Amino acid sequence: MGVEIRTMIRILVVDDEKPICDLIDLNLSAAGYRCTCVQDGMEAVNLIEKDAFDLILLDVMLPGADGYDVMEYIRPLEIPVIFITAKHEVKDRVKGLKLGADDYLVKPFDVVELVARVEAVLRRYNKAEQTVTAGDVVVDVEARRVTKGGQPVVLTNKEFGLLMLFVKNKNVALFRETLYEKVWEGEYFGDSRTLDLHVQRLRRKLGWEHNLVAVYKVGYRLEI
Repeated sequence: MGVEIRTMIRILVVDDEKPICDLIDLNLSAAGYRCTCVQDGMEAVNLIEKDAFDLILLDVMLPGADGYDVMEYIRPLEIPVIFITAKHEVKDRVKGLKLGADDYLVKPFDVVELVARVEAVLRRYNKAEQTVTAGDVVVDVEARRVTKGGQPVVLTNKEFGLLMLFVKNKNVALFRETLYEKVWEGEYFGDSRTLDLHVQRLRRKLGWEHNLVAVYKVGYRLEI
């Protein structure tokens, strides 16, 4: 079973730390995005001149040209940008946003939050994917319609929210706290019965008894 995003979104990742680039690439690729990674500001500018990107994830501290300089170059091109940096002071966030960045994510970050912020910015620019497939399960994201083998599957709002988190983070173990706080939009207090019941129903409805697995002392993982 594989995951396919029908409209391939191209994302440029610019970070001087290769492990960070690899982590972002791994998780965004798993969510269906096509990533290109570079570790140098000038190399990023050269790539932007030659190729078209739908979104740029941009570090501040870069060799060649720092993120603020690269942002000055990007701004007239109207490509959405999310700054990803260890700089966490308010003045740094304000500077990035005033230069035209659409969002600001501070390291270290949760990969689920990264994917969610990418989706939010792409929606703002009407670039978000419309259809996601996982095996014979097809999700019309905008219409919130789900089919399995061509047959409609009726999901509650919470089940749909869980489905999107699992599909966009395939093969990633998601903590119970993360699942609960993202879908129920409230603080997790350790009572997992509600979450477990929703996951069990999702398994049955989609035939994912062997794909949506429990991870001991963590939460759940969609295995693809």
